[in-house]
Amino acid sequence: MPEGVDVRGRYDEEFARVLTRDALQFVADLQREFRNHVKYAMECRKEAGMRYDAVRSPGFDLATRYVREGEWVCAAVPPAIADRRVEITGPVERKMIINALNSGAKVFMADFEDALSPSWENLMNGQVNLRDAVNGTISFHDKARNRVYKLNDQTAKLFVRPRGWHLPEAHILIDGEPATGCLVDFGLYFYHNYAIFRQTQGAGFGPFFYLPKMEHSREARIWKCVFERAEKKAGIERGSIKATVLIETLPAVFQMNEILYELRDHSAGLNCGRWDYIFSYVKTFRAHPDRLLPDRVQVTMTQHFMKSYSDLLIHTCHKRGVHAMGGMAAQIPIRDDPKANEVALELVRKDKLREVKAGHDGTWAAHPGLIPSILEVFNTFTGPNQIHSQARPDAAAVTEADLLQHPSGVLTLDGLRLNTRVGIQYLAAWLKGTGSVPLYNLMEDAATAEISRVQNWQWLKYGAQLDGGGGLGVTAGLELFGRVVEEEMARIEREVGGEDFKKGLYKEACRIFIKQCTAPMLDDFLTVDAYNHIVIHHPRGSSSSRL
Repeated sequence: MPEGVDVRGRYDEEFARVLTRDALQFVADLQREFRNHVKYAMECRKEAGMRYDAVRSPGFDLATRYVREGEWVCAAVPPAIADRRVEITGPVERKMIINALNSGAKVFMADFEDALSPSWENLMNGQVNLRDAVNGTISFHDKARNRVYKLNDQTAKLFVRPRGWHLPEAHILIDGEPATGCLVDFGLYFYHNYAIFRQTQGAGFGPFFYLPKMEHSREARIWKCVFERAEKKAGIERGSIKATVLIETLPAVFQMNEILYELRDHSAGLNCGRWDYIFSYVKTFRAHPDRLLPDRVQVTMTQHFMKSYSDLLIHTCHKRGVHAMGGMAAQIPIRDDPKANEVALELVRKDKLREVKAGHDGTWAAHPGLIPSILEVFNTFTGPNQIHSQARPDAAAVTEADLLQHPSGVLTLDGLRLNTRVGIQYLAAWLKGTGSVPLYNLMEDAATAEISRVQNWQWLKYGAQLDGGGGLGVTAGLELFGRVVEEEMARIEREVGGEDFKKGLYKEACRIFIKQCTAPMLDDFLTVDAYNHIVIHHPRGSSSSRL
């Protein structure tokens, strides 16, 4: 180990391929150079949260008005990623990586964040898998089907999403404190893959990244400095690394120009992370009982505040010469019901038609089965992108009031039930190591669990009046929530079967979920609390212990 570095996760020959001394030294150098910047940014988040709790809502920063009104543009989009009409996303699991790269999508976003449970095994296997994918040697033998999966000659371009700034990596200690999770994800991947990636995928550029959960341009500035530090270390041109930023927090929508400005040499555009954006809306207004959100299934992109967010993102990106990516289609094929499957596909087509007509340059899919339908929609209305053909000058008039307008809709007992049932099932899978979970014909990740628990918390905190059906109203409170949890746990047991229910971690997930929904103060992230339940240290010379 390099001096000051202690790896407390399991170590074997496979993991040794990525946990080399030089790679760990690179991660340690990043950690030492930027940890205080990250700590400061996280303190600024807390201070902003307290301001939002008091009286002030997020808004455009007067101090950076010159950035928003300036005529600057980002560096030109590399030819290798000019066409991003459909992107598929998923965790860094071996079979998933192969299928996604072979899916016919233009881009595959390999995810260390919301679609992955960040156990040590998942993270290190993910690094091994990505190294094999970049080298073109990845394969997977599915023994159950007696089938071997390998890469096609033509594959999607690979983007990697590291974890957010707020998440630690408890299995790697640097100078006695946990490393920053995203610096581990970025550092190990970049160190081992940048040279081959630039030759085989990037046509002289790359690697390519997605950056999640940012709230302010100061956080983008840290990434800019990390990229420049990595480029200098590797001896490659400044601006080689390209990254798309997910605008998935309410404060960040007011910082889009500033974020692009900080990353202007490295920018590959912005993305509408709409599920996390709804979660962030509730979190931002957690102290405001007049901001109760209706059932989450009613908060669609046709709501005024969501449409305004999408329109402004497109206008901002195209003004600065980069991609404006649309949101996720979470549907998965319904193989045993062709009629229901066609209804679901039609919903996807309508949503993607809305996106392409609005000016988006591409969009996301959670399953390969959706890609042909989405590509057909985008191919009908656009070429490789719409950066220079859809300026959307009308969206320049979007105001703070537009972006903060309260969504319309009803609050229902069924919504409380759905949140509870989905939240517990997702968390149970996450605790067992699965971060991308099929539930009720949708592929769910941590964003859905976050929406579910913060909406429950908000309704319970302020005693929301819920439509109980048949014209009856009920008050959201601890007694009602207790009955709902009991009934939904019984339903989960019926749906998954008694044996699987016993083997699963549903009771532990239920305890964590109840705690999160009934806490006096809303935690910023469910995954930070739940992470403590999956950390397993392997001290040198002794048996492993669960923290």
